[in-house]
Amino acid sequence: MTAPRTLYDKIWDDHVVETSPDGTALLYIDRHLVHEVTSPQAFEGLRMAGRKVHSPARTLAVVDHNVPTTDRSQGIDDPESRLQIETLAHNVEEFGIEYFDQHDRRQGIVHIIGPEQGFTLPGTTIVCGDSHTSTHGAFGALAHGIGTSEVEHVLATQTLIQKKAKNMLVEVAGEAAPGVTAKDIILAIIGEIGTAGGTGHVIEYAGAAVRALSLEGRMTICNMSIEGGARAGLVAPDEKTFAYLKDRPRAPKGTAWEAAMMHWATLYTDEGAHFDKVVRLDAGNLAPIVSWGTSPQDVITVAGRVPRAEDAADEVKRAGIRKALAYMGLKGGEKITDIALDKVFIGSCTNARIEDLRAAAKIVEGHTIADRVSAMVVPGSGLVKAQAEQEGLDTIFKKAGFEWREPGCSMCLGMNPDKLKPEERCASTSNRNFEGRQGPRVGRTWCRRRWPRRRRSPGGSWMSGSGGRRCRTSTGRAAVTTTPIRSTATVFVSKSASASSRPLMQQ
Repeated sequence: MTAPRTLYDKIWDDHVVETSPDGTALLYIDRHLVHEVTSPQAFEGLRMAGRKVHSPARTLAVVDHNVPTTDRSQGIDDPESRLQIETLAHNVEEFGIEYFDQHDRRQGIVHIIGPEQGFTLPGTTIVCGDSHTSTHGAFGALAHGIGTSEVEHVLATQTLIQKKAKNMLVEVAGEAAPGVTAKDIILAIIGEIGTAGGTGHVIEYAGAAVRALSLEGRMTICNMSIEGGARAGLVAPDEKTFAYLKDRPRAPKGTAWEAAMMHWATLYTDEGAHFDKVVRLDAGNLAPIVSWGTSPQDVITVAGRVPRAEDAADEVKRAGIRKALAYMGLKGGEKITDIALDKVFIGSCTNARIEDLRAAAKIVEGHTIADRVSAMVVPGSGLVKAQAEQEGLDTIFKKAGFEWREPGCSMCLGMNPDKLKPEERCASTSNRNFEGRQGPRVGRTWCRRRWPRRRRSPGGSWMSGSGGRRCRTSTGRAAVTTTPIRSTATVFVSKSASASSRPLMQQ
């Protein structure tokens, strides 16, 4: 009788080609996603060695990091971005890989197009030269990021040399209160375990609150596993998973679908399986969360105050808080709702799916952004954009004063034209609030899952209009990373140094 196994154990065992005496294994890779940033040297390595791509049908390429989100008929101004995109187009043609270029309606962020194409499937191994490949774990896949040399190895052999990680269970029991979403859950987890809490582990997310999430919500949680230090994140597949995948372009069809379903039904953690680390939370105790500093573990509730360095338990923590406060332009003790914004960004592989856009549209409908505040919505893919337009969401956003953009990574990272100016503060639905993440100089980001809904205060109004939905602001300028109320991400707020205070939304 075999010992009980975790979901991670089962997928790992199914894909081991060979194991060396030191425990290092050669894993077979089922799916390889490729984009323009981490692939040029990998393809050049193949070319220099005279090798071909081992399994072109198991490889899918897309441009996302460098693409402009405004009028693409005007070309790409930045020479480095243009070169990377042109290089990918040349490489995929030479090596026979399917490619979604910037004019393909299927183009989008790599971790959004994989699931919507049915390229992501339960029980598979998936890699990509991007840290947020963990997103695909929402489907019960073992998915993680790899470096450029590993990209070359997978292209050449369809295998990867790995050492098995430890098993970690994060169980979120109970029922989340209205307004508490997947982004709040994952930020609460990271706030609890820290950004190194999952180091050396693959996390399986379980519990009633996780099962209650849609697949898009589960993708948000798995997306940010890397922010918790983990190699990957997993959710066991269920009927929601199967319903999402059925009839997707690359999903199995006919009898192959039935056979796949039978296998997928075995993908769960056996009773009594061993976890090296266990963390338990009660979703009923969670509130909407926002980040305040320069690490995803710097989180507080939206009703909270920015921490003071002197209140920290030891000097190491006090020094870290002082450094983050200095970068964010804060003193400590401020109400998080008293921080004014310059920009709002709705997008990224964390929260740019159709559910996210529906949630955001529900909040902004009947409102307009305040003077001198700019806001943009960047759908996660061309298919998400088309669906949103079919539902009239683009009209709602444009009436509110938001720019309606083309799909891409956009302001999640400062690698394309969508960047913060120095000292600006931006509310963003992305996943990282690192120093300089959204621009080269002092861009400050707050992470949160939902849009704040507060009454007006003397400090000013973030949002106003019909329905009385408002959020207080004050005189600072910061960039805030946020997610809509019903979406699956939490807001990061980011700041840049030359902005004046302003309300975010007005009638």
